[in-house]
Amino acid sequence: MKNEKKIVDENIDIEIKLFLEAILLKYGYDFKNYSNAHIKRRLLHRLITANINSISEMQYKILYDKNFFRLTLADLSINVTEMFRDPLFYKAIREKVIPVLKTYPFIKIWHAGCSTGEEVFSMAILLKEEGIYDRTQIYATDFNQIVLKKASDAIYSIDKIKEYTANYQKSGGKRSFSDYYTAKYNSVIFDKSLKENIVFADHNLVSDSIFAEVNLIICRNVLIYFDRILQNKVIKLFEESLITGGFLGLGTKEDIRFTKSADNFSTFDANQKIYRKITV
Repeated sequence: MKNEKKIVDENIDIEIKLFLEAILLKYGYDFKNYSNAHIKRRLLHRLITANINSISEMQYKILYDKNFFRLTLADLSINVTEMFRDPLFYKAIREKVIPVLKTYPFIKIWHAGCSTGEEVFSMAILLKEEGIYDRTQIYATDFNQIVLKKASDAIYSIDKIKEYTANYQKSGGKRSFSDYYTAKYNSVIFDKSLKENIVFADHNLVSDSIFAEVNLIICRNVLIYFDRILQNKVIKLFEESLITGGFLGLGTKEDIRFTKSADNFSTFDANQKIYRKITV
């Protein structure tokens, strides 16, 4: 039985490699250096949901059915997010990073892998409260057009507002969180003034180059889905995109210590995984 299971697992792994190659050749999206566990879990989820018998059958379907490909693309993208996620991270940004950013006449921030935008608007709120939003440009990027559209709409389910409000308060929020949105039926619509200095754009961390020269990059809980090769590539991209003395904020389970760019950063806040590009 163990040998049979091993053979089945090996065959599935081969099917997944061929599947990812088909996506790259047909649509130009490269998932080959994503975590094997993440890819396998998401593809098997789609297989069951679509009532398909095998990964090979899914491969045929994504080649000839663009709508099915879009569904699969949404499965493979990383869309776990919330307002002021990990509040102490935003508290550290507010209390330690913002005072440095205030010394610049104009500030550029890149939210890489922004998903549906909750963390982008969290940053916009923080910047408004610290009085520097008007001289800040925020670039919010993702390769998934569906989540980018949701982010630009700034409309979210009302069900999570209680949780988001608690996060905001723990992050050092200075006002009532309800000041920033309007409730309508089962949704909340965030104030359009928060979008004034945000540019939502298509950018793929796997295949695209430097997006802009920025003061701060936020890319939280994305690298954990990449293998070591891709992590090195993306951190190098971030290094090249930051000005000297610029900041990089990662997720709680992410680290740059074992990447090739590690020597070019200093640890600014070890607990909140905030790093600074070393000054010359």
